[in-house]
Parts: sequence; C-alpha cells; structure tokens
Amino acid sequence: MYNFVSMKIEQYISQLLYRHQCVTVPGFGAFLTEIQSAHLHESTNSFYPPKKVISFNSHLKNNDGLLANHIAQIEKTDYETSVAAIESEVIIWNSILQVNERFTLKNIGELYLNAEKNIVFTPSENINYLKESFGLNSFVSPAVKREAYKEVIEYIQKEEPAALESTPTETIAFVPTETAHEARTTRPYLKYAAIFILALTATGSIGFKLFQDHVQTQTLIVEEQVQKQVQSKIQEATFMIESPMPSVTLTVKEEKLPYHIVAGAFRDEENAEKVFTDLLANGFKARRIAPNRHGLFPVLYGSFATKAGAKQALAEIHKINPDAWLMTRKL
Repeated sequence: MYNFVSMKIEQYISQLLYRHQCVTVPGFGAFLTEIQSAHLHESTNSFYPPKKVISFNSHLKNNDGLLANHIAQIEKTDYETSVAAIESEVIIWNSILQVNERFTLKNIGELYLNAEKNIVFTPSENINYLKESFGLNSFVSPAVKREAYKEVIEYIQKEEPAALESTPTETIAFVPTETAHEARTTRPYLKYAAIFILALTATGSIGFKLFQDHVQTQTLIVEEQVQKQVQSKIQEATFMIESPMPSVTLTVKEEKLPYHIVAGAFRDEENAEKVFTDLLANGFKARRIAPNRHGLFPVLYGSFATKAGAKQALAEIHKINPDAWLMTRKL
C-alpha cells in the first residue's frame, strides 16, 4: 500500500500547487509558489504570460496535514497510512540525494546537493501552475521596423506646402499648382483660406469691422433668448417634499484580510487552543479560524492587508519559528 501511494506523491504535490501557495512534504521541505507578472524579454522579443514561480525551503518540514489529507482522500485510505507513505518516500528521496546528489520530480523541478551539502532546487518550466493563465503560451514577436514609417513621414513633410504668409498674393500662389480635383479632395482648407483672404482684401478693414459687429450682435441675441428660457423653466418648476427621507442605516462590514501567517494546523483542538493562548501572551494578534475540510484546527500569528507587510512579518517570525508559512485567503 505504501509503495502504491508513494509512487504518486509528486503527482499529488503537483495537484496541490495549483490551489495552494505552500505544499509541505513532512520531514523533507516545502514547495512555495509566488505569482510572477507577464513580462517581455527585449533581446529576443519574447512575451511570457503570468505564472507561478516555484521555490523550495528545506527548513519547512512540519506536517501541516495538507498533503497527507489529500492523499488519504484520493486513495480512499486513512490519514495515518498517508503519513506513513510520505515518510517512506522521504527516506527514498534522501537516499537518492546522498548517492546520486540529485533527482527530478516530474512537472515540479530538480533537486540536488551543492558543495555544502545543502539542497538546491531548480523549478521545471514545463507547466504553469497559475490557473488564470491556462491556455496562454509564450511567443516571439517579430521586431517592429520603424524605418518605413520614418520615410513616409519625411515624404509627407517634404510634400506639405509652406505655411501661409501674411500677404494674400503669396498665399493664393499655392492653389494653381494643383489640379482642381486635388484642391477639392486633398486640401479643402486652402480654398476657404483663399476666399477669406480675398474677402479681406476686397472690403478692407471696414468690411472686417462690420463682420465682427454682426457676429457680436447675433451672439447677444442668442444669449438673451437662452436666459429667457432658463428663467421660464425656473419659474415653472415646483419643488415639493411630501415627507422627509427615511433614515438610512449603514452596515460597515469588517474588512477581510487576504494574507495570513500560519503557526500550524492541529488535529487536537486543545493543542490549537494552547498555541493560540501562548501567541496572545507573547504579544501576537493571533487568531483561530474554522477547521479546514481535513478536520484540522489552524492557528494564525496574524492577518495582513498587503503581501509585502505579511512577508516582512514572516521574516521576523521565522527567527523564532522557521516552520511558519504564508497563506493567501480572504477570511
């Protein structure tokens, strides 16, 4: 039974990495995930979707019940048998590391010993554990060639006529250089500019002054009409409040914090309560949350609104409890 289960442990770890930020193998270490944003590799023009980056921490060895309960549920066996199967597999993994100094967990990564005999982990690139990126693959885009656009812009700037000068004679000289069709379709503004300049030339300053006076008179007439309509609407409007508005009761919901530092998950509720009491006595904003679906009683050091704040606190807690880990879930 143990061998049947242990042969699939890496498969079970892989399944849990899709849903959890930390998967601990009791007695061996923990596989942690962190979301990496989509990014562009500029030198190769390669685009990569968001993904979960996997790392390994050999100091997190305490059994949190996650892996053992998952195995028990899938294999339809009891919790103790699952724990024994994990222990048996860890013995095999450590033996392989001592002899070959490296081994690979399928779809997870490769573990090997460095010169100091510490375990080093290289994650696998074959699978993306971020569910939101399902179906998104990396791709290479051809470099954008901008020289062609630059040539077009230079050509347009070269062909564009010079700005209109102040005298009408010089301005009108641009119009005959085009056909009548081009003047109508490509630069209609030249036609109106020419007509406006001819009008100024013909009437002189007196004609332009009359034109300004006419525009000003028409503007005043329109403004008076608008004001009359506004005043009329105000006089017709009736404001009535039949009854005062009913009082409104606002219910302020407690903010659900998404990041939590877990001290441990205990099968015995008395043990959970004892750890909870000790944490409170030591000044932590400890919490107990409802038992998980595996029947374990989790105890938290505290909860945080931001991931950065939670990581900073976790770094301090690791000095006294290296087995504490970060859980992401709104509680």
